[in-house]
Amino acid sequence: MPRCHYEVLGVQRNATDDDLKKSYRKLALRWHPDKNPHNVEEATETFREIQQAYDVLSDPQERAWYDKHREAILRGGLGADYRDDSEDLMQYFSSAVFSGYGDDNKGFYAVYGDVFRKIAEEDSRFVEPDEEEEKAPEFGSSDSVYEEVVRPFYAYWQSYCTKKSFVWLEKYDTREAPNRRVARLMEKDNKKFRDKGKKEYNETVRELVAFVKKRDKRVQAHKKVVEEKLAEQARLAAERQERVKREQAMEMAEYREQEWMRAAGLQDELADLEARVAQEFGDSDQSWEEEEEDGDGSEEEEEEEEIYDELYCVAC
Repeated sequence: MPRCHYEVLGVQRNATDDDLKKSYRKLALRWHPDKNPHNVEEATETFREIQQAYDVLSDPQERAWYDKHREAILRGGLGADYRDDSEDLMQYFSSAVFSGYGDDNKGFYAVYGDVFRKIAEEDSRFVEPDEEEEKAPEFGSSDSVYEEVVRPFYAYWQSYCTKKSFVWLEKYDTREAPNRRVARLMEKDNKKFRDKGKKEYNETVRELVAFVKKRDKRVQAHKKVVEEKLAEQARLAAERQERVKREQAMEMAEYREQEWMRAAGLQDELADLEARVAQEFGDSDQSWEEEEEDGDGSEEEEEEEEIYDELYCVAC
């Protein structure tokens, strides 16, 4: 398996051009065959490897292409030459891979804890030097606290998105393109292959997470506790609602009784008022009419007397 060019030159992946040049000169001087007459064969091979690494990394375009395909190159190359040493996840979609739900080596939590740890380690190799790596939560053990370990683990892995580039699925080497237009078309098709591979891998990991979560005893225990709390809350809510209904019914009944008693009291007050008016001002309206009629008669008699007085004759 070939060595990484950065490893050969002894620099970081974010090394500058000056860092590459200094390291190359130092290593070339040390491993030049003329400087190693007693170990010419090894020196020649190492010197050739140093030159090859510097030739690639000192060219901006070559370095960009190498950075993009680095993991595939270190695993044999692109396409059919690529040797995929990643974990085979399909075998873990079976209860046969673990024995019981203990914390021993064959137990549920040890087996799947190791699987997700390997997936995270594989992803870490594809993190760029200037990119901040997010640490994946641990699977934990059989007695891990749900809120502290179990919930964060499933929250992370249920939305998992791999860091792998899947450049080994590319069909075309854009360096062999005769012009930029063809290079762009090659890259467009290569991107489709990469995206397809990434999507399938993400879906596989998420399906494995769902498979594990369904069988996780810690999740089942927490679900039972939550269901019991919900049932208790529903019971208390029903009791509170029934109590409110009873109180409202009682208030309504009292309100209606008060209205009836108030109406009856008004009728009694009105009858009493009429009685007092009749007692103070007379028995009825008839006496008032008789007095008016008597008054009218006396006035007519007085008018007749005045007429007679005017016609009176002394001689008669």
